[in-house]
Amino acid sequence: MYQIELTMSATTTIRFLLPMFFLGFFQQCKSQSCPQTTPDISKPVVVYNIKPAAEHTEKYLPLLTDKKVAVVTNQTGILILPNSKLIDGSLKIQKDTIHIVDFLLKNTIHVKKIFAPEHGFRGEADAGETVKNGLDLKTGLPIVSLYGKNKKPTAEQFADVDVILFDIQDVGARFYTYISTLHYVMETAAETGKHVIVLDRPNPNAHYIDGPVLKSNFTSFVGMHPVPVVYGMTIGEYASMINGEKWLKNGIQCQLTVISMEQYEHKMHYELPIKPSPNLPNYKSINLYPSTCFFEGANVSEGRGTNLQFQVYGSPYLKNMKYSFTPMPNKGAKEPRFKGMECFGENLSSTENLSEINLSWLLNSYKNYDSKEPFWVKNNGTYWIDLLAGTDELRKQIEAGKTETEIKATWKQDLESFQKIREKYLLYP
Repeated sequence: MYQIELTMSATTTIRFLLPMFFLGFFQQCKSQSCPQTTPDISKPVVVYNIKPAAEHTEKYLPLLTDKKVAVVTNQTGILILPNSKLIDGSLKIQKDTIHIVDFLLKNTIHVKKIFAPEHGFRGEADAGETVKNGLDLKTGLPIVSLYGKNKKPTAEQFADVDVILFDIQDVGARFYTYISTLHYVMETAAETGKHVIVLDRPNPNAHYIDGPVLKSNFTSFVGMHPVPVVYGMTIGEYASMINGEKWLKNGIQCQLTVISMEQYEHKMHYELPIKPSPNLPNYKSINLYPSTCFFEGANVSEGRGTNLQFQVYGSPYLKNMKYSFTPMPNKGAKEPRFKGMECFGENLSSTENLSEINLSWLLNSYKNYDSKEPFWVKNNGTYWIDLLAGTDELRKQIEAGKTETEIKATWKQDLESFQKIREKYLLYP
């Protein structure tokens, strides 16, 4: 096991245990070839020399000079500064970081306000929790929430800015709402004639494409576009696809600039330097998320209220399963499902890294479920699983007893069609 120490500020240090490889942000490391399959942890450490767009300051600072700027970001909008050093000759690396907002102010960019997505500017709110407007205590800048009733910024909120800079870490799953926030930011920008600049970041689930493609009658904030659950694109590529395919309201397009990365390939298995949301604490949870998030549509816990969020599943109604856990309130889940109740299920934290969606866990839960309570949960009268899947076909296939192989065979044609659309917008191999 290798330990990387990231110094987030003068007083705060976050440590990660990385069982596979060092992160590509580390600029002093030598670039090596990209593995074409999930890395084997028994093999030597692979180091990537990825440089996220936020660190390409020479590309975007000139576009912001003498402009009034709004920044759409959260705790993931950081720059890792090029002053790394080995500590005591070991493989422990120390990195100094600065938040994108602080960096812009330091470089005399006129930042007018901050727009915050789900989970808030500091990324501390629970999933679905209303995030209020406020002030950033450090900078005094106003924070405007783009969650709750104000998912789409208003024309008035854009009236006093020239440019919107978008810098948020995505995880590559359609129901992860940051791409929905991106859509609405681009839409209001198009309606008001504003320029959107997206700072691209690696997608830790960009190494594959899988899942049902969303059908238009299941459009919601957890799925706004006709793409599969896992779309295999960076957020910059995705922004170009939204614009190019004219998915904004009435087919309008915004003035869009994507600042690209260096030394990045989609097949690179990449571990984030900071968790993108409260319940995705590490690489394993992020890798399992496209598969285990389906449990949010069932009467089954996906591990919120534990230290293994999206790495376990269980329910009080799966009593014939051996593994058990009891959800309790924690920082990422103030009121977790089945709070204080023993849940029976499976621990997936030692599962090999996925390069496809795993449906066997959901199928197993449905098969073993024993309760008068319905297996599927509803959201405002709609089956939540249908919104997560982007179709009601998955739910009906499970109810009909279809196997994982049979279900996935029905995705093939739509995935092939999406692949052709996707190829038009790729910036990286």
